[in-house]
Amino acid sequence: MSTDAPDPNAPPRHPVPPFDAETARIKVQAAEDAWNTRDPQRVAAAYTPDSIWRNRSTFLTGRHEIEAFLTDKWERELDYVLRKQLWAFHENRIAVRFQYEWHDATGQWWRSYGNEQWEFDERGYMARREASINDVPISAEERRIHGRRPPGDATDIPLR
Repeated sequence: MSTDAPDPNAPPRHPVPPFDAETARIKVQAAEDAWNTRDPQRVAAAYTPDSIWRNRSTFLTGRHEIEAFLTDKWERELDYVLRKQLWAFHENRIAVRFQYEWHDATGQWWRSYGNEQWEFDERGYMARREASINDVPISAEERRIHGRRPPGDATDIPLR
């Protein structure tokens, strides 16, 4: 368990709760943009210092554990690229569905499908993240995500 405590003097990460449809979409796009950098420090900075995670069957607490997890993840999941879509929101919670594509060291491509539930503190930092994810092998020809989302693209991600 991390001993990191929330910093009450940390600047807010806008938008902050309570969320409406517009601010929830902004928060989801900001998360997609950050994760597509594949920069563990930048991504972890969006979470409270004592954030609690469940990612598949892995349980983490705190930014240090999140950074280490993401470093390992992006060393294995090569050429990772992600799309997120707002599913629902209420007050300080947001639910998203997502898909990302990556390949392993053997060159096998994968599409990972998932759902996340997020809970934010009053300053807009994510205090809790729960992710359920499944991986499906795909061929390089089946890829449909080839880079970051172009500005202004709000295309929904397909079910399959």
